[in-house]
Amino acid sequence: MTAIRAVRAAAYRVPTDQPEADGTLVWDTTTLVVAEVDAEEIVGTGWTYAPAAAVSFITETLTAVVTGADAFDIPAIWTAMVRQVRNAGRTGIAGYAISALDVALWDLKARLLGIPLVRLFGAARPDVPVYGSGGFTTYSDATTGAQLRQWVHGQGIPRVKIKIGESSGTAADRDLHRVALARRVIGADAELYVDANGGYTAKQAVRLATRMGEHDVRWFEEPVSSDDLAGLRLVRMRIDADVAAGEYGGDLTYFTRMCQAGAVDCLQIDATRCGGYTGWFGAAVIAAAHHLQVSAHCAPNLHVPVATATANLRHIEWFHDHVRIETELFDGAADPTGGAVHPRVDAPGHGLTLRPGAAAGYRVA
Repeated sequence: MTAIRAVRAAAYRVPTDQPEADGTLVWDTTTLVVAEVDAEEIVGTGWTYAPAAAVSFITETLTAVVTGADAFDIPAIWTAMVRQVRNAGRTGIAGYAISALDVALWDLKARLLGIPLVRLFGAARPDVPVYGSGGFTTYSDATTGAQLRQWVHGQGIPRVKIKIGESSGTAADRDLHRVALARRVIGADAELYVDANGGYTAKQAVRLATRMGEHDVRWFEEPVSSDDLAGLRLVRMRIDADVAAGEYGGDLTYFTRMCQAGAVDCLQIDATRCGGYTGWFGAAVIAAAHHLQVSAHCAPNLHVPVATATANLRHIEWFHDHVRIETELFDGAADPTGGAVHPRVDAPGHGLTLRPGAAAGYRVA
């Protein structure tokens, strides 16, 4: 038995490089919660993007069922964590905490074995496509254009996404202006995606999709609230663009309901919310059973190994905020030049290591 000796967690609050907003939320900081697990002088690292309260949840609620467990028996530890949070609720803070620890546990196991995590999982492909994601509604035209230009013409990423649904769908004319701007900047060959973050009503989203048709929008993310499965399905049946949702999924029941409702063309999964890599694989199987592809939501570097191991993967979201944080605070971040990233095969685990010096100035818990 290889017993887990210690569990640690810390939160780091990183300011955005400028104010950001989407269709339904405004923010100026992003909080990274990092979990670490130790066994035999080896450290496994996982993380999530969540309120700093996830730190105390890890240390006060989950540490007891992780410490002392066999580091190689991740399914048993994962099940114990899920049972432990019964009265706290499986999703939300509890789900974020479980997710960070599960990723840390898989990283630890691979490092104990001395192999890259993608070799432990088994690869389904040599690399994974990415799409540039940002284009916040608070951006000026100049800022939006510069960001899109860098992705498509600077880094060769052939698919990009901007935020629309500004002010909960009350600024549709500006949304359409920004979509047209994006198409002009990226040219005719790159794929253009939009994300309303649930800012529209269903019929409004259909009308907007029709007007966006001349700009060849291929992906319409959360045109309505992801809780409105009937609305998602209505939009999906009425428009040409693929409808995507699922980023808030915290358990397998959530993903099953969304797929059974025929609500999406591509299921989004976020391993930092749905129960880590263990939860990811479960959700990907549910999608496959409904003949759907999956797309990784945010936390791009964390998703690279598990996405590489997923046969029905479409792509990874190369999200501006998280790319900044993961590049600054971790060694080993991936390079998206050319539109795809490769899993680390030259280092054990997921290949990323927190830089204590770089992170220290942002620590809040």
